[in-house]
Amino acid sequence: MNILTKPHITPEDLEQMPDGDRYELVDGQLKEVNVGVESGDISGWVMFFLKLFLREHFLGWAVDADTQYQCFPHAPRMVRKPDVSFIRRERIPDGRLPRGLARIRPDLAVEVVSPNDEFEELDKKVDDYLRAGVPLVWIVVPATRLVYVHRPDGSVVKVREDGELTGDDVLPGFRCRVAEFFPGLEQATPPEQAATSWD
Repeated sequence: MNILTKPHITPEDLEQMPDGDRYELVDGQLKEVNVGVESGDISGWVMFFLKLFLREHFLGWAVDADTQYQCFPHAPRMVRKPDVSFIRRERIPDGRLPRGLARIRPDLAVEVVSPNDEFEELDKKVDDYLRAGVPLVWIVVPATRLVYVHRPDGSVVKVREDGELTGDDVLPGFRCRVAEFFPGLEQATPPEQAATSWD
């Protein structure tokens, strides 16, 4: 049977697919992750500032959206692909990053909102990350140029463009102005027209 015609696709199926790194896997169904040009650029800047910090303070590894995580105890066959993520060094003692699916949770998961992202789906992603034990989740919103910081205690902090983002205990010492994620980016959507879910 062709993998794509199976009623329920497994993580093992996903690993065998030549283009499997394009997808997440939720409830046995493939979900293609389409990243817009703007959100892809912003993800690159988030990665740049993390890598710049980690070059001086090697606390672990920052990886991009090609990394797929199968690390959800509440949904063992789920696979998620954060736009950017970070894994602390002590959680990989031999220094060898996993090949294929990562079966350990990230310590930071970053999602950059794309035009086709739905609030409900992004909210579910945040919940999945927190339930898996991810200690820090950033949701970057290009339309309003701010970042929502989610923590396991249920708190959510909105950091605006003129504010500073920190790494908490996950990336101690990391500090970055939110505006750095949007260099030269014109606000495509006027604030009064931005979706109220993200204002």
